[in-house]
Amino acid sequence: MRLRGLIVLTALCAALGAPQGAPAAHALFVPCGPNGLECTTLDVPLDRSSATAGTVSLHVEELPAPGTRRGVLFLVAGGPGQASSGTFQLGTNAIDYRSRFPGYTLVAFDNRGTGRSGVLRCPELQAVPFASPATARPLVAKCATEIGPSRAFYSTRDHVDDIDAVRQALGVDRIALWGTSYGTQLSVAYALTYPSHVERLLLDSVADAQGRDPFALDDLRQMPKGLASLCSGRLCRAATSNFVGEVVKLANRMARRPLAGKVAKPGGGTRTVRASGIDFLSGAVLDSDLNAGLVAELPAAVHAALRGRPRALLRLVQLDRETSITPAEDLSMGLYTATVCDDGPFPWDPETPVAQRAALLAAARNALARGSTGPFGRWATDLGPAAFCLLWPPQARRPGIGSGPLPNVPVLVFAGERDLRTPASNAAAIAARFPQGHLVTVPGVGHSVLGADFTRCADDAVGTWLSGGIPPSRCPRSPMLVNPIGPFPASFRDRRERDANAGLGLGEGRTQPRIRVVGDHEAPDPLVRCSREQAGLVVATQWLEHDDPPFESRGETVPHGLIRPDLRPVRRPA
Repeated sequence: MRLRGLIVLTALCAALGAPQGAPAAHALFVPCGPNGLECTTLDVPLDRSSATAGTVSLHVEELPAPGTRRGVLFLVAGGPGQASSGTFQLGTNAIDYRSRFPGYTLVAFDNRGTGRSGVLRCPELQAVPFASPATARPLVAKCATEIGPSRAFYSTRDHVDDIDAVRQALGVDRIALWGTSYGTQLSVAYALTYPSHVERLLLDSVADAQGRDPFALDDLRQMPKGLASLCSGRLCRAATSNFVGEVVKLANRMARRPLAGKVAKPGGGTRTVRASGIDFLSGAVLDSDLNAGLVAELPAAVHAALRGRPRALLRLVQLDRETSITPAEDLSMGLYTATVCDDGPFPWDPETPVAQRAALLAAARNALARGSTGPFGRWATDLGPAAFCLLWPPQARRPGIGSGPLPNVPVLVFAGERDLRTPASNAAAIAARFPQGHLVTVPGVGHSVLGADFTRCADDAVGTWLSGGIPPSRCPRSPMLVNPIGPFPASFRDRRERDANAGLGLGEGRTQPRIRVVGDHEAPDPLVRCSREQAGLVVATQWLEHDDPPFESRGETVPHGLIRPDLRPVRRPA
């Protein structure tokens, strides 16, 4: 059941310098879901300086620990913009979480502006999430107007102070935090601001606690290493011998001359798809660290596009765009924008008029040293938030996160070698900053390690760490859910000849694909089933005369995508 707000708690101290602890107040929870889940609502000030009136109601969920209690663990989702209660589903996943974190009472609350904590809605921006700056900028400006003056109170510092308000409402002195992606940035920011209230930290896929690089320079420099990991062990050899080089070459080429072409729509018909270099890099390439379908096809699609056959790549770009659209309750683009565009840092001050920013942005970009953007041109700096936030309205400078020192507590950090959006170098740097920091690197995994490591090494490492042991520094390579496929045939004739040479007649066997004619070309075009998971998409093929996918697919099914007929799925280990 859903709980109406029962508790109102406010009156935290003004956020000037390091905040002082307010007297503890106890929240009143009531049952609200399966397995003993309890909920409450906590009202906190919109503006802790009290200059602007108003409150924000935070939706808080708690899963009490059975038996002897060890502590309280906050589960912090990413984004920014993800709602922690909906992401973690404490009641539904109670058995798994209680097994993973024995003795811990688990808490997930929706950050202000997300989920059931006054979700921020910007419908047009929500419909084109993470679009290129040229598309997004006017929508960002409109989003600011839609949110109104309260947009100034959704920074990471505001989220940090909300965490501490919930801690006080629970009546506990110290908390453990498990953050993923932006959740790691928020967790470390909390540790810097309230170090005496941290018991331990579990950080998965680390973002920089000081905010995003305005030009994403480290991401660009580290991207070739992450892409190379995708093809380690010669996994891409059937499609290309130089996946990294081909991605770089194609991205720089598309920055000069965007690709456009018609691709088939599921169910019939065609659509025209256009993609620039930044569309390609920020979409299909970056999302390959989460999406098994993109991993399977990207090497072959890039190889074909470089040889004048871009349809497979354009279809992947469109698939990625469509499957990235989510309800605001799951990931609010309004909150994402309000937080990222407040946090900075940018080549301008928060108070700088919008009319002056383009010149400052261009000057900062032109001043970059050679090699700053890795193998990509300066156009790739649009991957960072500076170009995205260019038209966000000026606002007064407010206090940032605390300066520490960081607490001397146990810290376990996970890095996936294929992670492109929060590179493994981030994890190594943050682990080194904590006296008790321990880094675990997981080959074969992209973003969100604990949700994607099929070897269970990462899960076991958490158990070892919680029991006081020393986890491994490196896990075995996690297998791909779907291995990269071989080259796309230039025409149906090529495919038919290959089948004939293999002794197959047209239409024989269960792996013959559905064929659709598009324009003056013919290409295999089976539909796929894309099922949403917490960390991305799992893809299962749907073949002619074969309704069962070759591996289990879970969750909501959405028909999209293009998969080669000789796809060989890799089953999850038992």
